[in-house]
Amino acid sequence: MPRFVAASHIVRPVPDAITLSFADGTLLLRGLGDHAGLVEGLAVWDARVGAHRAQACAYAAICRALHGVVAYVDEAKRYEALDLREAAPRAMRPYQIAALAAWEAARKLGVVVLPTGAGKSYVALKAILACQRSALVMAPTIDLVQQWVADLSARLGTEVGQYGGGEKNLRPVTVATYDSAVLFMPWHGNRFGLLIADECHHLPAAATSTAATACIAPFRLGLTATPERTDGGHERLDTLLGPIVHRTAITELEGSFLANYQAEIIEVALDPDEAATYGTARQEYLAFARSAGVDFSKPDGWQQFLSAASRDGRGRAAMRAYRLQRLISRASRAKQRACWDLLRDHGGERCLLFTDDNDSAYALGRAFCVPVLTHRTRPAERRAMLTHFRSGRWPVIATSKVLNEGVDVPEASVGIILSGSGSVREHVQRLGRILRPQAGKTAMLYEILSAGTAEGYVSDRRRSHVAFGQEEISEEPLC
Repeated sequence: MPRFVAASHIVRPVPDAITLSFADGTLLLRGLGDHAGLVEGLAVWDARVGAHRAQACAYAAICRALHGVVAYVDEAKRYEALDLREAAPRAMRPYQIAALAAWEAARKLGVVVLPTGAGKSYVALKAILACQRSALVMAPTIDLVQQWVADLSARLGTEVGQYGGGEKNLRPVTVATYDSAVLFMPWHGNRFGLLIADECHHLPAAATSTAATACIAPFRLGLTATPERTDGGHERLDTLLGPIVHRTAITELEGSFLANYQAEIIEVALDPDEAATYGTARQEYLAFARSAGVDFSKPDGWQQFLSAASRDGRGRAAMRAYRLQRLISRASRAKQRACWDLLRDHGGERCLLFTDDNDSAYALGRAFCVPVLTHRTRPAERRAMLTHFRSGRWPVIATSKVLNEGVDVPEASVGIILSGSGSVREHVQRLGRILRPQAGKTAMLYEILSAGTAEGYVSDRRRSHVAFGQEEISEEPLC
């Protein structure tokens, strides 16, 4: 069993000493006096408490600024030194070795970008072993948290704490949802020396970034397959976790550490009655947008439309027309027929059917008598559904967005996208769901598009990635 050894942080009173303490997710520095210039840009004077205050994430920088220059007492640090061992070590893949080495060379700070299925969690495990400090792993969903807990517990041979999903168990190594971390950081943000953010593209959001800023962890690792954000928030990752220190593309691993794959676009014509309804509705929607001066080429074009549509009855009618034409293009009868043909062609293989909304997913479930997994699915039902999928008892699952991220279904080899957003990240994540390697496996990703509709433009946007033979570009909001 690994031994947990408390780090040495014995605090002895020193008259008139500078003290560094943790308070409500921030740091307080008392007694700086003439030495305040050492932390200029890191801390500001807080007259309410008569001390300098800083974000907790500035802990390492403040310690470096004070160390060897002036004596200080560190009352902030409450994380532990650990003695962890991997229960059954295995050889790291070359790109994992390179990723870990780059992170260690960057003072154990930064973001590692690896494709889905490439073993990001094993890089994280090696980072935990390299730091040997209390560690917190953050993940966006309960399913991912539970996967992390099970994986780390098995690999480290010790109990791993879980915070979230009804659990509040803090251990030297703990896994929590982002939401839970935000809530407990004001009290426990000084208990972790290593902060790991899985799917770290979530972290820069205003609602979640506190999980990083209110933690003193001097060592930080971000993991993602797609760091870019539509709002440009990925630039904040430099401050929250550190810069991107390593990046490996899907195309570099295809056929070796990831399954070979093919991506195919299938265009189907709307049935005549649907085509007529689509054309009328789209004309009404666009006519209103033009009359209201909406410019969809601008980043706030969609917000312009929403604002204009909310002002009068004509605008509300235009919104109904927009929704109708979108529904027809995304869930046409021709798409269902094409999807059925693909399912027959891939009989016996595990297939995931992706839609952009729950209603479309449930419509597929009713049409094909297949289980549907959405955010409404209860946890026990979800576990049973994925278990049956993995065993082959239920070889097809229809879903909206909940399988986009982080769920481990290595048996899946076919993905059929019937509708989706223009997000490059979402499209790459959906590809990633079917790329787990298995002997003789060639993964197939199909996009079924309604010909003569706006779906072609949306598809072009989301395929702007090297995984689909194109140069990667920054994402932009789409109308």
